[in-house]
Amino acid sequence: MVRTLWTAASGMIGQQTNVDTIANNLANVNTVGYKTEVNEFKSLLYQTLQSKTTTANGENKPIGAQVGLGVRNASITSQFTQGSFLESENPTAFAIGGDGFFAVQTGTTPADIRYTRNGNFIFALGDIQGNTLKLTDSDGHPVLTSAGNPLVINLGDIQKINPDVNKLMGDRITVDEMGQLMYPDQQNNLQYIGGADNPLTIGLYQFQNPSGLNKAGDSLYSVTAASGAAINEANNANVEKSVIRQGYLEGSNVQVADEMVNLIIAQRAYEFNSKAIQAADTMMQEANELRR
Repeated sequence: MVRTLWTAASGMIGQQTNVDTIANNLANVNTVGYKTEVNEFKSLLYQTLQSKTTTANGENKPIGAQVGLGVRNASITSQFTQGSFLESENPTAFAIGGDGFFAVQTGTTPADIRYTRNGNFIFALGDIQGNTLKLTDSDGHPVLTSAGNPLVINLGDIQKINPDVNKLMGDRITVDEMGQLMYPDQQNNLQYIGGADNPLTIGLYQFQNPSGLNKAGDSLYSVTAASGAAINEANNANVEKSVIRQGYLEGSNVQVADEMVNLIIAQRAYEFNSKAIQAADTMMQEANELRR
């Protein structure tokens, strides 16, 4: 009976984690770049009641008897399927089509680089005089280029394209599918910032196992041994290149209908385990009453 209590309790604990995961998915249904999470389980140890042996008549009995001792959470895996593109009026809103990630610098060391699918960026002033602009996320973290440096635009680079410009105007900057930044010249023709041979480019990075990334909060991920090192799309010909869509954001890939069905299933499983505990308790009470 005690074994039943512990087994059913492990099921209730596991389903509570499952409900927590589903609730987090539903809470982030409108979070840009959020990837739905799936709770995965595995069985606990098995107790052997009877091993393979022979019967009293000497006949072979190849099948033993083992009883499971419950369940435990194995992992909570993020599903990196493509989210839908949502149109945005922000000219520095970028959605990624493909497996790539943006990179942002959250500290001063390479270990402080984080990766995200949330492309809701802004151009912030790089200096007090307004001679530079830097592309950052909503928390002010610089977005990295394909060279691994913070993306900073100098007024001098803009004036090489259009000498009439006396200040940086971020709303006139265009980004193509490759993430290369362009600015209109005097004839309103787009020219690459930094030159056609070495244009300033938003960095895109991929991972061998994106599900192994560590969730750092704020839609950011950090590298782990399970995910593998970041693969720079700009200098690796063995990966399928992602594309950037300016004026769009990647919405969450959470499917509300699926999550509601999963919530009902988890709730029922939690209820069944609680019923098992009640049944075991009732049987123990009846066993105790036999001596009366």
